[in-house]
Amino acid sequence: MQKRKLGQGLEVSALSLGAMGYGKARELPDRAEMISLIRTAVERGMDFFDTAEVYGPFTNEEMVGEALEPLRAQVKIATKFGWDVDPATGVNHGGVNSKPDHIRRAVEGSLRRLRTDHIDLLYQHRVDPEVPMEDVAGVVRDLIAEGKVRWFGLSEAGAGSIRRAHAVQPVAALQSEYSLWTREPEAEIIPLLQELGIGFVPFSPLGKGFLTGKIGTTTELDRSDMRNSIPRFAPEAREANQTLINLISGIGARRGATPAQVALAWLLAQKSWIVPLFGTRTLERFDENIGSLAVELSAEDLREIETADIRIKGARYSDEHMRRVGL
Repeated sequence: MQKRKLGQGLEVSALSLGAMGYGKARELPDRAEMISLIRTAVERGMDFFDTAEVYGPFTNEEMVGEALEPLRAQVKIATKFGWDVDPATGVNHGGVNSKPDHIRRAVEGSLRRLRTDHIDLLYQHRVDPEVPMEDVAGVVRDLIAEGKVRWFGLSEAGAGSIRRAHAVQPVAALQSEYSLWTREPEAEIIPLLQELGIGFVPFSPLGKGFLTGKIGTTTELDRSDMRNSIPRFAPEAREANQTLINLISGIGARRGATPAQVALAWLLAQKSWIVPLFGTRTLERFDENIGSLAVELSAEDLREIETADIRIKGARYSDEHMRRVGL
């Protein structure tokens, strides 16, 4: 698999697998299959995997740790701190918490669950407005000096927070949402990352499944599906946003690619230091997604996307969730 460089010398596979969507509970019947999928991903050449203490909480890191323990030398693992999760019980109190002592306890728990002596990339999951960013970056700097962490990352942080963190401990990567239907980072964040030499790991590169072209206006989502709370997935929004699917489906037809592959290829074409982070529960979809690395969009394809009159309907998150983004 192709490699890409993020910031601060961090080199990883050109695509990353996010484990958030599975392995959250030990009783899941497909837990063994998900462990197998992760190990197969390594066989396919992927070496960059993403989890977080809050996924579960804890059970996702445990699953990733079990899956990658025999392959640890071949991979880089990213995890995250920053939610108010009790380090002893796993109770999620719902808010953010990046107090220095809490970061340290979170990291010790992550190391134990991931069955490793170091975390390759440690993200602050969301900015904590009650804790100065300099203090957060200072703790991570110390953890790096102690050998428990290799690189520092931020997630959904705003430009001011990125600059302040980077001044204390150079940031290797920002993880935020970016895709053909979420292009807000282009205004301020991507130019800043280029200026500071920070890599970008966009999550939801397939628009939480919408950009695969498999979610139409009549598609029924399970009642427990988080997308039911996202305005962009309301039936009227899905109908309006079908214009984008029609566009990338047409380009895909010319290139012998699926809409998902076009969406990922578009992201890969934006900057050499962008590494899209996708999730999947099946090997078939995994192979489809990494097939995007063989899709070369022409200048004409990219210009067609850029000049198309596409106006995305609906917010990407609820108002409550958006209040924690871009701080």
